[in-house]
Amino acid sequence: MIPTVDPGQLRIRVGKVPFDVSTMQGAVDRIMLAAENGEGIPVRLSNAYCVALASKDSEYERLLGGHGLNFPDGAPVAWVMKARNRSNIPVSRVRGPSFFFEAIAKSHNTQIRHFFLGTTDETLSSLVRALKSEYPELNVAGTYAPPFAPLSESFIQDCYERIKESRADIVWVGLGTPKQDFVAAQLAARLGVPCAGVGAAFDFVAGTVREAPAWIQRSGTEWLYRLMSEPKRLWKRYLFGNARFIYSALAESEK
Repeated sequence: MIPTVDPGQLRIRVGKVPFDVSTMQGAVDRIMLAAENGEGIPVRLSNAYCVALASKDSEYERLLGGHGLNFPDGAPVAWVMKARNRSNIPVSRVRGPSFFFEAIAKSHNTQIRHFFLGTTDETLSSLVRALKSEYPELNVAGTYAPPFAPLSESFIQDCYERIKESRADIVWVGLGTPKQDFVAAQLAARLGVPCAGVGAAFDFVAGTVREAPAWIQRSGTEWLYRLMSEPKRLWKRYLFGNARFIYSALAESEK
């Protein structure tokens, strides 16, 4: 029998970021439990880019080291965790888009109400249509595509006001890293519900961005697929971010 652990009970540092050890199912069960109990907890699907950012951004480092759950989204993060794992608990990757879809599937035919925050009105409409076609009984509390603006108190308050009347049980945030993680932390505290930053999951499910084939996801080269798909937007992120991740993972994990 494979040993299991509740997220939050065992953590392994990668660079300056403490990651929660969990299976995909354990991570999904954890956010479902938080939704059922009205627990205001931020959930972060963090990858190598997040580790690289935390290495040079003290505010982001404090956020990732504070209240909430950090699941290893990227394969390189999971590889480092496996190499440093000294327990008998297996380390698993918790891929953000897959986590999002698995949680949606698990909540189908339940009373859990979902709110989708981020991206554009067009993408959100496509997202809801796609989810409803797969899960007709899914409870969608609402959607909101906030105007593009820097992170500020007025931005957070605007999002809060839009969500609070919806009686959402889970808020899914797709605003890009690191903005979505700061927003999720603030909203979780104010709303008293789990808020999860899931990056490109909205675009993948909506069909506005092509998702890597499953075999590429399993190979750990999904970052390369995304770079080739959007080179102008992502080249700096991966060229400099990957180098920074390697440095942080090797030199900063034990500091």
